[in-house]
Amino acid sequence: MNPSADEIRSAEQIYTYFKGLIVSGRLGAGDKLPTVRQTVIDLEVALGTAAKAYKLLEQEGLVVSRGRAGTRVAESGALLPGDVAAQVRAAVASAKRHGIPREDVASALRAYWDA
Repeated sequence: MNPSADEIRSAEQIYTYFKGLIVSGRLGAGDKLPTVRQTVIDLEVALGTAAKAYKLLEQEGLVVSRGRAGTRVAESGALLPGDVAAQVRAAVASAKRHGIPREDVASALRAYWDA
């Protein structure tokens, strides 16, 4: 995991971290999340805290937990397929480097979509 234990301390923060990875496409459908115990070790949080975060993800339909088989991103969890998400991330990064406002990028995307 990337975040440090100092940055993430609550179940909501863990939930938000993983949700961000899922909806951005960095974790795609079927990708495995670290075990709850590994999350406890990595983030130095209580077992109940990590378990609550995973339960929130599951309740929202972002992940599917299968006991010892682990927790994976649900088929409907990612907003875009991995390859499309990667291209969108690259385009957003390029737009940010060029100082293009979010609204202009969104307008351009809508124009391309409607063309």
